[in-house]
Formats: sequence, structure tokens, C-alpha cells
Amino acid sequence: MPAKHDTSDDEASETPHYHGHRERLRERFYAAGPDALTDYELLEMALFAAIPRRDTKPLAKALLKKFGSFAEVVHAPVARLREVEGVKDASINQLKLLAAAAGRIAKGEIRRNIALSSWNDVIDYCRTGMAFADKEQFRLLFLDKRNQLIADEVQQTGTVDHTPVYPREVIKRALELSATALILVHNHPTTPVSITLDHARSF
Repeated sequence: MPAKHDTSDDEASETPHYHGHRERLRERFYAAGPDALTDYELLEMALFAAIPRRDTKPLAKALLKKFGSFAEVVHAPVARLREVEGVKDASINQLKLLAAAAGRIAKGEIRRNIALSSWNDVIDYCRTGMAFADKEQFRLLFLDKRNQLIADEVQQTGTVDHTPVYPREVIKRALELSATALILVHNHPTTPVSITLDHARSF
């Protein structure tokens, strides 16, 4: 008589090792908060949805090794992300979703408060959307009389070291929005990540 086959043991042995790791990460995230996780662990979790059947730790570490930080990974150009072995469309979509969400959250925080009351506020706000751009942008922040943000628009996108500016279009748009103040900002993709006071002017 053939021996009875124990399916539960087989199923347990076939369960990928990273399943337990994922659950432990989730539990630590919910119990202790995001500060309890390293950058690569947060990146692992961000990739869970894109890569449901493979360990995401090696890819998370490879991305951080190439780009340096969590923020630089999610804001990296698509072409450069594809240079990392194992990065497919699903992973890129997930990373770009995170970048878009971060931008929306930053805009929401600004609009909910007395916005842009200092140059530090301007720099912090712009860094979220511009610091990791691979092309130079000319960005316009339109404000009302209380310095609250009415609109945030990229007027022009140029090359890595040049972007054209059309004053007539800037003034036209400010009048359309009834803005009482205007901040012009541009980035320098060829220099280390930063947006400084010299790159912003109010009118």
C-alpha cells in the first residue's frame, strides 16, 4: 500500500523563503513606523506589488547602489532605471507612482498651510519636484496676496544645461490667474542635487 502523501509539508517546502520576510517587514512597518526601516527595506516594500513572486531585496539594493538614496531612485529617469538588471515596466511604473504621490503630497501640504512664507519653504517645496529632474526646467509658482500657492507650472523644459524663457508668456499666465506674486525657479541637472536661493526670484 503506497504511503500517504503529506501535501502540507510539500506546500510548506515550496513556499518561497521571501514570503515570511515580506510579512515581517510589513509587521515592523505597521508596528514601528517607516523610520524603523532602512531605505532598502522601504524600497523592497514599494516593489512588492510590482514583483509578487520574487525576492525584491537584491533589486532594492542594486537600485540604491546605483542611485544613492530612496529619493534618487524614485526620481531617476526611466532610461537609467532600465540600466539596472531586473528592472521591468511594472517596477518602473511603481517607482514613478511613488514619485508622483510625493509631489502631490508636497503640493497638498503647501496649499493647506500659509504657503511659501520663506525662501526655505520655496526651496523645500521645489526640491520635491525638481531636484532629480534630468533636464533643466523653468518653473513658475503663482501666489496670491497672502503668499498662498495658486498654481505651480513648468513653463518650459530644455536640455541638461539650457531652457528657454519667454517673458510674455509668463506675464500672460500671471494675469490669467490673477496672481499678485510670482516666483521663478530653475534647476541645474549637471550639478549636485540642490535648489538654492540664487535660483529663485520673486516679482
